[in-house]
Amino acid sequence: MADVVWTEPALLDMEDVADYIALDNPAAARRLVHAIFAATDRLERFPQSGRVPPELSDSVYREVVVTPCCIFYRLDGERVLILHVMREERLLRAYLLI
Repeated sequence: MADVVWTEPALLDMEDVADYIALDNPAAARRLVHAIFAATDRLERFPQSGRVPPELSDSVYREVVVTPCCIFYRLDGERVLILHVMREERLLRAYLLI
């Protein structure tokens, strides 16, 4: 089993999205955070289950989609590094994954 490691920038990204949603619907924000953690916890057993992002077809990065968010990660030995969380409608900035 792989260790899922959240980077600080990814946690801050998720917090920003949840805070924005919570302005109108705090319960929806809580459900989203729970869904994101559930989806990333699955990566412990299935680290390659995320898809390769279409924007980064020849890269080491993968993503898990939890509507309305995309969670970007990469494998690092026995670890899964969660790197970035963003809303689906935004354009990916590759520099955010480094």
